[in-house]
Amino acid sequence: MAARWATRSLRSHHARFISTAPASRLSTAEIVQMRNELFTKEKERQLSLYPRIEKIEVKYVGRSHPGTLFVMNKALSTPYNCAMHLSEWHCKKSVLALVDGELWDMYRPLTKSCEIQFLTFKDENPEEVNKAYWRSCAMIMACVLKQAFKDEYSVTLIRAPEVPVISGAFCYDIVLDSRLDGWKPTEDNFRSLTKEAYNLIHKDLPFETLHVEAKVALEMFQHNRYKMDSIEQKASQNPEGIVKLHRFGDFVDISEGPHIPRTSFCFQYEVTAAHSLQTSQSESVRRFQGVSLPIHLKAHHTVWRRLRERAQRLIIEDGSLEAKDESLEAKAVST
Repeated sequence: MAARWATRSLRSHHARFISTAPASRLSTAEIVQMRNELFTKEKERQLSLYPRIEKIEVKYVGRSHPGTLFVMNKALSTPYNCAMHLSEWHCKKSVLALVDGELWDMYRPLTKSCEIQFLTFKDENPEEVNKAYWRSCAMIMACVLKQAFKDEYSVTLIRAPEVPVISGAFCYDIVLDSRLDGWKPTEDNFRSLTKEAYNLIHKDLPFETLHVEAKVALEMFQHNRYKMDSIEQKASQNPEGIVKLHRFGDFVDISEGPHIPRTSFCFQYEVTAAHSLQTSQSESVRRFQGVSLPIHLKAHHTVWRRLRERAQRLIIEDGSLEAKDESLEAKAVST
């Protein structure tokens, strides 16, 4: 898809390129499969640590049915399983859980007796829910970008900057093949990316979470030096050296999380812009941006148009976030 647009664009500038990737290099599909298999293998290994089913007590402390006690299975049952015991409303509306006050993915297994409550988009203060939504939308866009160019042009994922929802757009930074330095995405290109995102949304894929040792994460992302640097940094920030991974479908990424329960929580979604960033990296870094609203918060088409226009402007992280990765301090370069 994207490879075809890029080729057409480059040919219009009287340039034609032929892929010269070495035969030993793994294809995008092979790398995705490798990471997916390692994720599944590690998930099964962790589950094997609990050979016998143990029971835990989970006390619901939400507004409706407060004090309800669930007897659940340790390391198997999730907040979503608890929601199933309450009502269909809790299953459909709950975005995150609070487990003993800690933010928790809806499909992350519970490991001990605890108190639980659920967070929704309609809460009085939905800040953490909104953050999780933005984070998940960026991960969906990363999956689309990684697959869009097939193997004709290389696409290296860097990271999803943590930007607030009020900024107007979610983002993901990538490095494109140097042969695409002169490529400027068109509206048709963005529509094609958006279409691919909707394909993922309509598949209703669950977001899974897995906490792993750094060596496991390094094996998964051995073909991406940016991710390897991120793994080492994140592992150094906690005494256990743990790195948090998330997966939907067969796409795995490094992410602190938490994330929304399923891709189908997205309703209106659009990839809106790609900006070049001025960095200390030798490669050309692009910041792809998008905007989205969840199925619980639909907007009139006129409002959506304004949100879309706002999401086309370059989003720059605030100083506290930039300090985490000075090599990617961004300054707009018109594309």
